[in-house]
Amino acid sequence: MTLRTLGISLLVLLCGCKKTQAAHTVGLALDVGGRGDQSFNDGALRGLETMAAGLRYTARGYEPLPDAEYALPGDLRDRPFPHLGIPQPLVLAGKAQEDYEPNLQLLVDQGTELSIAVGFMMEPAVRAVAARNPSARFLLLDSPVLDGKGKPTVLPNVRAVVFRENEGSFLAGALAAETTKTQKIGFVGGMQLPLIRKFEAGFRAGVMQVNPKAEVLVAYTGTFDDEKKGVEIGQDLYGRGCDVVFHAAGLDGLGVIKAAQQAGKMVIGVDSDQSHVAPRNILTSMVKHADVAVYLAVKDVMEGKFAGGDLVLGLREGGVGLAQVNAALAPPDAMADLEKLRAALIAGKVTAPATLDELAKFVPAAPAALGLAHAVAAH
Repeated sequence: MTLRTLGISLLVLLCGCKKTQAAHTVGLALDVGGRGDQSFNDGALRGLETMAAGLRYTARGYEPLPDAEYALPGDLRDRPFPHLGIPQPLVLAGKAQEDYEPNLQLLVDQGTELSIAVGFMMEPAVRAVAARNPSARFLLLDSPVLDGKGKPTVLPNVRAVVFRENEGSFLAGALAAETTKTQKIGFVGGMQLPLIRKFEAGFRAGVMQVNPKAEVLVAYTGTFDDEKKGVEIGQDLYGRGCDVVFHAAGLDGLGVIKAAQQAGKMVIGVDSDQSHVAPRNILTSMVKHADVAVYLAVKDVMEGKFAGGDLVLGLREGGVGLAQVNAALAPPDAMADLEKLRAALIAGKVTAPATLDELAKFVPAAPAALGLAHAVAAH
């Protein structure tokens, strides 16, 4: 166990290495972005703390969340998510990969009924801890379980949730393509991994579908926890003429948003609705509902319905989508076009590529067939 883990977990460890928690106690291990990333980690925390437990986290610790202050992101407000009445959860932070496995094992040792691992980088730790503790239950967000050869497999005590990020990113690209005035659009990824390439491929295809004349400039920070790098790359893209940039870079993305504020340009957030970070600059956010995945897993545990296996969430399932579009920044008919594209993706009339190889073969559908108001002809 690292010193960081030890410090974070000291209060728990003082109670002993093994402790039987109250019924339905749930634990969550954060990825490198940590609490406050305004993105995927915070989305998972929202599903556990706000939605499932009815609590809010403050500098003093947990406090009850009054019903009047229970507010969900806009695209979830038409779906009921009543509090589940679970006890105060156990949340551990991990700042490096060597933290992940001991953190998950600690949650198991503390008697949690479900241990949640946030992020694909935690897959090896989940695989190892789940194998050692076959009676414990795990929720792995953003990755399937992999075997020794790196191929997807299934463990009976692990529910692995992945998302069709390419579908939501396709809509983000279409909106950027309708909104740009410079005909230059940016994409900032974190690490160059297949998961982040899904965002890039879907986004670039959405731009092509609506405005094939627009140019997409692509950059990667190489990390997910360096806000300064996000600022630097964002400044570079805006300086090269981009007026809309989409980030899929975790904590680095907050730096991209700062660069947008400095340049007076537009930015598209990711994973959670990030509009509150920069209300005048956020065009929309491509939301990935880690919160819903967490809430449903906790609910299944409480109802005795939890089972391992893979779960894939896309537009059809409400697992991805766009947060509310900033009407002051987007063209008047943008929402109507986005809804038509969303329906076309769900119906299979348009397929969002998930890899760069698929992107290379992508052929936009005829704009007239989709009834798009702002599509630009390719020639």
